[in-house]
Order: sequence, then structure tokens, then C-alpha cells
Amino acid sequence: MEVEQVLEIVEGAFPGADVAVDKDGSHYLVRVISEQFEGVSPVKKQQAVYACLSEQISSGAIHALHIQAMTPSQWAAKQS
Repeated sequence: MEVEQVLEIVEGAFPGADVAVDKDGSHYLVRVISEQFEGVSPVKKQQAVYACLSEQISSGAIHALHIQAMTPSQWAAKQS
């Protein structure tokens, strides 16, 4: 599965979010920065991203997935 395909799926699930996808073999890093995550627990954020890719994970198209899901303010704090 190509990075662009994963990006398209995640962007479709999180309209208006800042989404980035990196790939190393069959391992993917997906970062989603969205206002939708405001007030949402870290586990629920991860579950939301995982859910939109569950078909690709089940089929084996995505072997391993690392998710970074946060609000814009959380991302800004992490960058400083």
C-alpha cells in the first residue's frame, strides 16, 4: 500500500486535519493533528485513527502502524 493511499483514507476520515504519513517497508507512521481531538482521551484518539485503517490492517496491506494523534495545541507544545 502506498503512502498516498493511506494519506487519502486518513484525510477522508478527518477533514481539515493536518495529516502526515511516513512508511518504512510495511510499517507506517501516521500523524493526525486535529481540533476534533479536543477533550478526547489519548486512547480514543488512537482508536479513531486505527478505525479508519482497520480494513487495510486486517487485509495485511498495513503490517504495523504507529499513530500520533493530537490537537494543534498539543502538537505546538511538542515542537517547542
